[in-house]
Amino acid sequence: MAEAPDAQRALFDLDTLLTDDERAVRDTVRRFATDKVLPHVPDWFEQGVLPGELAAECGSMGLFGMHLRGYGCAGMTAVEYGLACLELEAVDSGLRSLVSVQGSLAMTAIHKFGSEEQKQHWLPGMAAGEAIGCFGLTEPDHGSDPAGMRTRATASGGDWVLNGTKMWITNGGIADVAVVWARTDEGIRGFLVPRGTPGFTVHDVTKKLSLRASVTSELVLDDCRVPAANLLPGVTGLRGPLSCLNEARYGILWGALGAARSCFDAAREYALTREQFGRPIAGFQLTQRKLVNMHLELTKGLLLALHLGRLKDAGRLTPQQVSLGKLNNVREALKIAREARGILGANGITLEYPVIRHMNNLESVLTYEGTDEIQTLIVGQALTGLAAYG
Repeated sequence: MAEAPDAQRALFDLDTLLTDDERAVRDTVRRFATDKVLPHVPDWFEQGVLPGELAAECGSMGLFGMHLRGYGCAGMTAVEYGLACLELEAVDSGLRSLVSVQGSLAMTAIHKFGSEEQKQHWLPGMAAGEAIGCFGLTEPDHGSDPAGMRTRATASGGDWVLNGTKMWITNGGIADVAVVWARTDEGIRGFLVPRGTPGFTVHDVTKKLSLRASVTSELVLDDCRVPAANLLPGVTGLRGPLSCLNEARYGILWGALGAARSCFDAAREYALTREQFGRPIAGFQLTQRKLVNMHLELTKGLLLALHLGRLKDAGRLTPQQVSLGKLNNVREALKIAREARGILGANGITLEYPVIRHMNNLESVLTYEGTDEIQTLIVGQALTGLAAYG
């Protein structure tokens, strides 16, 4: 008789590396994601929608800004946050994106660089899911090279006037506030642009074949005027947005493993029940080889994520280590998804199984918050001391 679906993870007994609190957080988020979200995700993906009420449910679970302290945030550890990201993305990358853009990008920018008044005004509502944020850095012509941004903010009396376009912005269409990065005479600065500000319009990106259960938007700023109080006072230069991206990448290096686990579990269960030539295909050597290799990479990715999480909780994690984690774990997650698709054969391309959905989503995860190539160059510079971006 085949072993239970979780038996394969007992090979490495990873649960013994987690504390009771970490396991409790993981199990709570898993139940929420599996019971409340998973039954609806295939339809949302097919329809290209993300229900607005999902944000309130995530807020009630304490998922938004859960790694931040104060202002209604849960103040959990980096490992606990990583485990939550894994369980969310095991359901869908769009769900994890909703949470990580809200917490690791928009809320982190305000938490790190905002004034006390800005923090008090925005963070409690964002933590509760009553207000949604987005993060406007990427532009149509400047993705991997944010230093080339064209969006500009000009001082005008007691206000700032913003002009420019931001593209591929997760949560843009549902956001109550956008953290927009713009060039000024003093350098790159961050601005809080609330929904409904004159000159600020949002257009959702449609016809996506990836991250369909997620809101992706274009932000247009046309003589958009905000008061000086909306300037984030705590940072000047690219250090601000890049430090937020580093927080998002940390969540991704955990989250991608959730998608990989879902694909592995689907492939293993299918291989145990699908019969060809009179026996389950799991009994064929080639299929077992695929499952073993998938499991090895998934387990190594989990060990890497946990190590980086422990370093982060100890205050020792570097941006280069985060890039290494994202580079490896997203790359291997996509390989696992593709291998799982092959094991499922023609059934692997239908939404009856989660594999093609995860595979398509991971194509976006490979690109956003720093492409595979950019992560490679960051790690390469760490190894050689030479920058090779040009």
